[in-house]
Amino acid sequence: MFRHVFPFVLMVLTLLIARQIYPYTSFMQPEVPDGFSIEVVATNLGGPTCLEWYDEDRLLVCDRDDGRILVLDEEMNRSTLISGLNKPHDIAITTEHIFVSEAGDLLRFDHTGLENITNKTTLISGIPTGNHQTNAVNVLPNGTLIWHSGSTCNVCDEEDSRNGALLWVNGSTGEHGILASGVRNSFDGAWVPTIGYVFTDNGRDWEGDHPDEELNLLEDDGFYGWPDDSPSNPIPSGSIAPIARWTPHTSMNGLAVRPDTSSLPGGNTTVYATVYGSWNTILPQGHEIVQIDLDASNGEAKASTSVFASDVGTPLPIAFHPNGDLYFAVFGSNGKLYKITSD
Repeated sequence: MFRHVFPFVLMVLTLLIARQIYPYTSFMQPEVPDGFSIEVVATNLGGPTCLEWYDEDRLLVCDRDDGRILVLDEEMNRSTLISGLNKPHDIAITTEHIFVSEAGDLLRFDHTGLENITNKTTLISGIPTGNHQTNAVNVLPNGTLIWHSGSTCNVCDEEDSRNGALLWVNGSTGEHGILASGVRNSFDGAWVPTIGYVFTDNGRDWEGDHPDEELNLLEDDGFYGWPDDSPSNPIPSGSIAPIARWTPHTSMNGLAVRPDTSSLPGGNTTVYATVYGSWNTILPQGHEIVQIDLDASNGEAKASTSVFASDVGTPLPIAFHPNGDLYFAVFGSNGKLYKITSD
């Protein structure tokens, strides 16, 4: 009997191994709608987790694996802006400062242009890391920083209330507090005019079709459900429901607001999101760029979602160039940068 079962078991194991490897290889062929083109414009970026346009000619890239911030010029030539970091995840740029989110710490550098980066300051340190780490850092319209802090576990009660939360931060003093809780692992967020601050959240693993990946709208002191959001009670009493949902366990991550200059589909309240792809399913799911159209004309924010690009590997950060072209980077294949343009 074993002789007949063994080939089947071997086939299943082979498929499982291939399924884990395939999204990280170069075999996926990205697909975009008719009228658009996609191309690789840079390779060997390590582990890219952020993309920020400093100006029309220079793109900043977080390389988590090598602990550095890269600068790519208009010809995609690269140089190192900041090195010696601990798993940098994101940056936020203001007129005078560059803020860097790394594992457990929030750093601030002074700058008067990329040629003059000085005065490294640790604003916050010691936030626990585990399954996830401190993620995006963004600037709200009032100048306050918002810092995304992932959970240390899959499902648990955190010892430090700053985990599994969004934090407000005073960029001058480092004073900070909890802006929203019950947020298991929010990779990124974005301010959308007339809508507010929206953010992704990746739900717990290993529970079948529960829960959906989420796009949420920030409410001050809001509770977003984790870890109380069980399969039998997905929206716990007192928690805030998402405004958009996506395929469970596919990891919706980076966000970029569509600018007026873009020829990609959508309007002034459209965001594009990366969907990294599932790792605990038999068949690949995700690995796509999603268009999310937001509307609050009736006083309540609503969203409609659709796939814009598919089979794009393992995308994480995403950013629009000032001219409207869309850039995103994949975490596999040693870090590739793609550009989507209209034909």
